[in-house]
Amino acid sequence: MPDAVIFTGIQACGKTSYYHKYFEDYAHISLDVLNTRNREKLMLEECISSGRSFVIDNTDPTRADRERYIIPAKEAGFKIIGYYFRSSISECIERNEKREGKAKVPRTAVAHTHAILEMPDYSEGFDELYYVYMENGNFVTEKWKEEKS
Repeated sequence: MPDAVIFTGIQACGKTSYYHKYFEDYAHISLDVLNTRNREKLMLEECISSGRSFVIDNTDPTRADRERYIIPAKEAGFKIIGYYFRSSISECIERNEKREGKAKVPRTAVAHTHAILEMPDYSEGFDELYYVYMENGNFVTEKWKEEKS
């Protein structure tokens, strides 16, 4: 069964670094790389039709944002795995300030994403959920605290 991995977290919380460290063999579906929703949709459709595991590496702050990936992947028999990147807004703003070019987003964008962030939940269709956070410069991954019902 292929995996559909969905990252949730504000900008500069480590999502792309986590992808490169743990998921390099999965297709990388990221608006930062693909630039348009149309390209993203085409890549998602290709992964689903070919049964290739993929990672959605976007902020995906709301349930509605995540739904566009969960529903088609679930219908195609993918295992849906979510990673919530726990981080402080101040740390993310600090990391974002060190970015250059188009990777650096306005502070207001980080604040807006933080303001609308909805924690993922098993009721969305996730089969597994994890928390990810940084500790002493390393990623720590923990199983989600609530049980799947």
